Amino acid sequence: MSMYSQVALARRTMTLFALLVLGGAAASPAAALFGGIPGTYAATGVTALPLVFVVVAGVVALLLVGYAAMARRVGHPAAYYGIVARGLGRGWGVAAGLLSLVAYNAIQISLYGLFGAVVAGYLGGAWWVWAGLAVVLVAVLGVRAIVVSTRVMATVLAVSLLVVVGFVVAGAGRPAAGGLSWEGFHPSGLAVSGVGGALALCVAAFMGLEAPASFVEEAVDRRSISRAMVGGVLVLGVVYAAAAWAMGVAVGPGAVAGAAADPALPWTVLGRLGGWWVPVAEVGLVFGIVMSMLAFHAVASRYVFAMARERVLPEVLARTGVGTRVSAPRGGSLTQTGVAVAVVAGFAAVGADPMVMFVWLSTLGAMGLLCLLLAASLAASRADVGDAGWWQWRVAPWLGLVGGVLVLGAMVVNVGSLLGAPSGSWWPLLLPVILAATVVAGGVWAVSLRRSRPDIWHGIGEGTPSTHAVPDAVSVSI
Repeated sequence: MSMYSQVALARRTMTLFALLVLGGAAASPAAALFGGIPGTYAATGVTALPLVFVVVAGVVALLLVGYAAMARRVGHPAAYYGIVARGLGRGWGVAAGLLSLVAYNAIQISLYGLFGAVVAGYLGGAWWVWAGLAVVLVAVLGVRAIVVSTRVMATVLAVSLLVVVGFVVAGAGRPAAGGLSWEGFHPSGLAVSGVGGALALCVAAFMGLEAPASFVEEAVDRRSISRAMVGGVLVLGVVYAAAAWAMGVAVGPGAVAGAAADPALPWTVLGRLGGWWVPVAEVGLVFGIVMSMLAFHAVASRYVFAMARERVLPEVLARTGVGTRVSAPRGGSLTQTGVAVAVVAGFAAVGADPMVMFVWLSTLGAMGLLCLLLAASLAASRADVGDAGWWQWRVAPWLGLVGGVLVLGAMVVNVGSLLGAPSGSWWPLLLPVILAATVVAGGVWAVSLRRSRPDIWHGIGEGTPSTHAVPDAVSVSI
């Protein structure tokens, strides 16, 4: 019996452009502009938020260098699972795979709460009805080839970026102080008590840019994986910093924290350009959230598929339909949809606020993904590469580890304020406890496999079928 199933995703179907679009769609710049940036200003009072975005973009970019190098070498759709298994050991790989499933599902499902709240605010009705419709839409699109959906993602992402550019023009074109202020980039603005929370919230805005690594099996060229991820974080770093700067300029750096407490602030600033910008932005925001859901759904379903292919998860989840090549991981897609339905239904049944659902689950997911990026960078730093590639295999991963550990510490210390909990509350610490328990559970499962199923144990992280066993698909490009 083979250690893994000879079934593969459709190879050579994802171009560099498609990967860039997918990572950008997952990060959702429109959601950052209308939710993340004003929310961070209001929650932390940090006037140097533009500089915080620059710093965080640099840290994330360093972490992605080693992650991308390992993703290219390993070539596994369950990227963190395969990378950690190869670099740190099979047991740690299983733990990373389980943590990835929790993190990606948490972020993806959190967006249903955001979507339900946003659409209910525009059109009325119960949030969970709109969330349920979004679940159905993502489920239908999720069982189709992702390259088809990237065409829609590209349009939505272009509109979102256009809106952000318009917002920057609107804010900078009518500065509150009568002239442009660069206080948002002044280093002294980082020496304040709320900077830890600002770092943590900014990290969440970049989560999703690592998603292209899960499409390595479908990429036309593996080198495009690193280009898409590092290029994406540098571009969005500039976009986020510019948007945060323009928001501060529009109302004055000293007043932005108070003004940002009003959710209407970004819409008011954007409205300076003309009435039609606001409805375009509203449509862009709604569809941007849906595209982000779909991108994270695609990543989570590939983790299920790839781990099931190696029988770490039930093998039936990998073998759906007929043939050895599938255009979409249907078993993983249906599994992710099932989990989403259960969680949304649970929150709706207890009458929970959808924004509480969004904040809690997105924070859980962002914290988990940062832990995984740190593990991937550690794996890269331990790789046997001789004297070649010191920047991508040694220098960048270690610099990223130092910066990433500091940011992770800031997230854990400030988790209560991130969740809006009263000072001294213990229950926000449930999030790091959940992540730690997930790692322990993955380790226990790995030990069980090693003892009872050594054939599966030895195949962990190795399950990429032979090219001859599963031929390439006809290339589809956008």
